[in-house]
Amino acid sequence: MNDQRTERQDHEVRDSDIAVIGLACRFPGADTPDKFWKVLSEGRETLTYFSDEELRAAGVGEHLLSDDRYVKAGQILPDADMFDAGLFGITRDEAELIDPQQRQFLECAHEALEGAGYDPRRGEQQIGVYAGVGLNTYLLHNLGERYRTASSVDRYRMMIANDKDFVATRTSYKLNLRGPSVSTNTACSTSLVAVHLACLSLLSGDCAMAIAGAAHIQADQGEGYLHHEGMIFSPDGHCRAFDAKAQGTVIGNGVGAVVLKRLSDALADGDTVHAVIKGTAVNNDGSDKTGYTAPSVQGQAAVIAEAQQIADVDPETISYVEAHGTATPLGDPVEIAALSQAFGRDGGTLPPESCAIGSVKTNVGHLDTAAGMAGLIKTVLMLRHRTLVPSLHFEAPNPEIDFAAGPFYVGTETRQWPEGPTPRRAGVSSFGIGGTNAHVIVEEPPAAPSTPDAEDAGPRLLVLSANTPAALDRATADLARALRKDRGLGLPAVAQTLALGRRAHPYRRALVATDVRDAALALALGDAGRVLSADPADERPVLDLAPGTGAPGHAAALYAEAAAFREHYDRCAAELGTPAAELLAAKGPAADFAVQYATARTLAGWGVAAPVVAADRTALPDAALRLLEGIGAQHTAGAGRPGVALLPEASDTTGVAFLLGLVGRLWTAGEDVDWAAFHQGERIRRVPLPTYPFERVRHWTEPHGSAAPAAEPGARTLRDRFEGTTDAEKSALLTAFIRQEIAAVLGAPDPRTVELDTNLFDMGLDSLILIEVIAKLSEELAHPVRSSAFVEYPTVRSFVADLSGELGIAPDAAAAPAPAASEGRVSRRAQRAAARRPGA
Repeated sequence: MNDQRTERQDHEVRDSDIAVIGLACRFPGADTPDKFWKVLSEGRETLTYFSDEELRAAGVGEHLLSDDRYVKAGQILPDADMFDAGLFGITRDEAELIDPQQRQFLECAHEALEGAGYDPRRGEQQIGVYAGVGLNTYLLHNLGERYRTASSVDRYRMMIANDKDFVATRTSYKLNLRGPSVSTNTACSTSLVAVHLACLSLLSGDCAMAIAGAAHIQADQGEGYLHHEGMIFSPDGHCRAFDAKAQGTVIGNGVGAVVLKRLSDALADGDTVHAVIKGTAVNNDGSDKTGYTAPSVQGQAAVIAEAQQIADVDPETISYVEAHGTATPLGDPVEIAALSQAFGRDGGTLPPESCAIGSVKTNVGHLDTAAGMAGLIKTVLMLRHRTLVPSLHFEAPNPEIDFAAGPFYVGTETRQWPEGPTPRRAGVSSFGIGGTNAHVIVEEPPAAPSTPDAEDAGPRLLVLSANTPAALDRATADLARALRKDRGLGLPAVAQTLALGRRAHPYRRALVATDVRDAALALALGDAGRVLSADPADERPVLDLAPGTGAPGHAAALYAEAAAFREHYDRCAAELGTPAAELLAAKGPAADFAVQYATARTLAGWGVAAPVVAADRTALPDAALRLLEGIGAQHTAGAGRPGVALLPEASDTTGVAFLLGLVGRLWTAGEDVDWAAFHQGERIRRVPLPTYPFERVRHWTEPHGSAAPAAEPGARTLRDRFEGTTDAEKSALLTAFIRQEIAAVLGAPDPRTVELDTNLFDMGLDSLILIEVIAKLSEELAHPVRSSAFVEYPTVRSFVADLSGELGIAPDAAAAPAPAASEGRVSRRAQRAAARRPGA
């Protein structure tokens, strides 16, 4: 993650450019961006296959296990039931109530902020949150019975813990974020819409930084699913985006978040920029499509073109598009048609195969509300590494896709992302059910500023803290590994990030190191002589101003190396009536006092409030005594408390190293340090370092549940009722069943209100509802009914007539197909089907 660009690039920094300065994710097979990059670059699919024993344990019945259509696989997020409640001050009971999606997003937002190098509790900048979560199946399956029998108070608690409205505000509350806090939900496009809203908030000045992201976690993710033809779910769990064999995707589980900031501010503040968002756009399809859940070429093309125009980039400069890519026979051709239209909007012809496309859904499945975030983080990582990764399971293009009409080709291998005359650029698409489309234009980061060697010179103070001793040990080991792996981080940036970008917890550790290699080795070995720790239950120390000669050269070294010390030393020398140069070379009580006094004043300027104790004043001149009174030095104030010497022993380190060690010792003992003042005057740089090692424990309420009610004794299926009936009676039974099911969906009290010849789509139904009706009908008949039948025959009469012919039932005049079956809101697929019928 630290391969910041160094070669020449012609980056123009615009006022509207937004920097991605932090990112965190938990996707199937990868719980960090680095692990996610490994999955992507190795071209791996993270699908998990379940054994029958695992599925039985999850409550899957034998009738499903024996069904050939039941897919025993899924894209799962391990440990979704785990949570570090203590870190966020949440009780166990409350943690068990909170939607696991919101718990996971809270931890992910914390990781993203720490990865960016910011501790929001300092309140330095207004930070906004734009986030969404998926359907809360934990409430439905696990808490449903408790909710049903709960008191009004307990119901209110469960509402606060589980409603989608509270994901953003809960994050803001627990992380002390004071910018706009907005929960947003637009189905599959939720997280990319959140990015769009966050960018607008940054540009309008509503906040200085923003977290954007989403989570989608099913409570029953350890189960498979029953495949129905025409639904979005793949028959084998594989997602074959844009391929001729594409039959859908698999719903996955995951969470992701990015931290955004205006690029000009990020560069000025020394942030690590992972990528640059040049422009975003959001729109909706409206009603110009075959149904509520259907995609629209015009809507998608419009949002892509608008994002390009806002970004002020030409389509030919975009060499990759992370597509929505759900691998559905209808959705994929629509998406490529929309891309081709948007990229050729000015009438120009782009070179063939000049822009790669891919879909992260082929790796981790469709993450629903978090799908766009998975695509964005994938694209950011590709730009960071300047590498294109493969879209999986692509062999031959879907015959309905006209790749020749545009510049697109499906990338199927990991390879270097070629450099061009402009910075590398990509588009990211996310299209939600219901028609809210989002598109983002992303560009590789500008080159990192060069660092003079003098700035990397040690020594430097590194500080670590955690909520428990075990977590502190893990944090220490994680940092040692990171420093050993990437020695090009720069010790000043590491020290600044740890001090300024991490919250101070009770258990603390500190180290004074000379370079990254030295720090990695000392932390890994746990060198007790150098790695400072303290028990938070111990008494805090006092600063002990005592007679002594100190180590030779210490005062002179501090005077030369530490500006704050030099300022206080000069003042002390003036009060004592001795020139500073002369005092530095002198020996005796006055000289010892001057260096200790300047050290104490330097510490106070950095926020250290430990009292100064000066027990023996007999040898000090009157001027020194007046200075001591000015800082409130006392005898008795430190009685029973350990003392910290303000002068080094002969064998100690000297100069700045001693002063840093003094700060580290006081801080580990519980003293507050104003790290902004401590690092004042330095050029601040924040770099990605290991984030807090969460100590997750299981917080989960098992479902009390209630299996579906058993069928009444003697209940007969539609197939049973066909026995001994005439063809006309069979047609009547089919018609009555369809009308009953549709009436139930519409909430109509009488099935007879469902007209036989009215287009069902004009009645407000959509394909998903009708597919469910077909699934029930298939069960009743013990015969698979085509899921596309209602699209091709969108009235009850025409549908029953077509199905009757398929079942060998003689046609009935009353149920003949209506002549206007192809009228109304039908798809192009239905029109093509009608054209293929005899006599058309």
